[in-house]
Amino acid sequence: MNSNLSRRGFLQSSLGALTCAGLPAWYARELLAAQEEGAAKKTSAGDRLAMGIVGVGSPQSRSLQVVGESRPPVDSGQLTFLLGCDAQESHRKHAVDVMRERGFKDFEANTKDFREIINNKSLDCVLVATPDHWHAQVTIEALKAGKDVYCEKPLTLTVAEALAVQKVVKDTGRILQTGSQQRTSFRGMFRLAVELVRAGRLGKINTIECRLNGNPTSGPIPETPAPEGLDWDLWLGPTPKVPYRKKGNHTNCHYEFRWWYDYSGGKMTDWGAHHLDVAQWALNKDGGGPIAVEPIKTSEPYKGDDGYNCHPSFQVQYTYDNGSKVIAMSGGGSDFGTKLVDKDGKVPEQRFGPNRGRPMSVGPDENGVLFLGENGTLFVSRGAILASDAKILSEPLKDDPMVYDGRPTNQMQNFVDCVKSRKSPICNATVGGGSVIVCHIGVIALRTGKKLKWDPVAHRFDDSEANEMLSRPRRDPWRLPV
Repeated sequence: MNSNLSRRGFLQSSLGALTCAGLPAWYARELLAAQEEGAAKKTSAGDRLAMGIVGVGSPQSRSLQVVGESRPPVDSGQLTFLLGCDAQESHRKHAVDVMRERGFKDFEANTKDFREIINNKSLDCVLVATPDHWHAQVTIEALKAGKDVYCEKPLTLTVAEALAVQKVVKDTGRILQTGSQQRTSFRGMFRLAVELVRAGRLGKINTIECRLNGNPTSGPIPETPAPEGLDWDLWLGPTPKVPYRKKGNHTNCHYEFRWWYDYSGGKMTDWGAHHLDVAQWALNKDGGGPIAVEPIKTSEPYKGDDGYNCHPSFQVQYTYDNGSKVIAMSGGGSDFGTKLVDKDGKVPEQRFGPNRGRPMSVGPDENGVLFLGENGTLFVSRGAILASDAKILSEPLKDDPMVYDGRPTNQMQNFVDCVKSRKSPICNATVGGGSVIVCHIGVIALRTGKKLKWDPVAHRFDDSEANEMLSRPRRDPWRLPV
């Protein structure tokens, strides 16, 4: 009896915490029920999945963050991490210290060669957390080696790579999850926004603003010797052979590779892989895409080959076949200030950042996704969900719009469940590949400066220059084994 009372009190406390965090009570109950269902899953040590990590990374590594976010399947005995690799020796040593401190006592990272990880018979699955330009190579080789794969976003560096990954997943029957965790995490707020849009709460969607923030700039960065213990040629992999560069915090390597088109797509693929993914989901276009894309506002990028060359500021507009527009933007969006309210009809306080404690303001540069519909407006970010009318949030939906079969609340838990059931994950190859293709065609529009028609089935533009940018040359010996 006392146990039941204790459990009931815990659930009531959790419900209160979720509603205080901005979720309407009806949705918070659904989320808690899903979390309860997930927490009830246990497994024997013999049924535990063993995972290896490719790109175990620096102290700021996304791979170590993913490990931290994987506590539900780890704590329930469904998953453990055994092996890792990285092109830099100091990262391998750091990862072993961190992983063993976190309880993975047998974790080892003794190699820089990812092939030793994906071909290891003691592993069931692989976490790919390399820089973007390595994602497709490692993922495809792991899938062909019989491993199920959790690959960090953005899933690939090019459109051609995304299609190649999708083909190999289909051919091998393996499970692939993309690490676009806004589909499961952040108290389910992004999924709530998607369900409200898909259920017609806002009416026809006219415009979706995906607010991604701008790209940093560097100017020229001098050549320097690569750090001791870093295999620079291996880190470059299939991309052109170039010198290592570093000045202060600016580099063409760890983390900062995001601002070089050789290795990534700037904020268009960094935050875009999150927010454009949410837009695709809300428009029920998973695996599909727009029919046109054009740059509507840009600033000139750095023209040299020795510094960050992503466009510092940008607005790229996508047009869908139903007339809806999606704008990926670094800033300059619609300014709603404090006009949007929470489920209680109040303007909540900012929960994060320098304005914490002040009224939540959805200014033109606020990071998040803004839905502009005929019957209302909805804004969602990792810290808040707000609407033009409290009823948009507070009134329960009559019918489940079925945006996914199940309500996973953790991206890695969903992957583990799907590895065991062979069910398709919430961000499978079709979803993750489709969303990153939208990011890439936006980058191509930026780089060509052209208004382009796009065929989301044939995956082709109406422009030869743009079509040439759907793929890139790959440096030997790193040919995709498709």
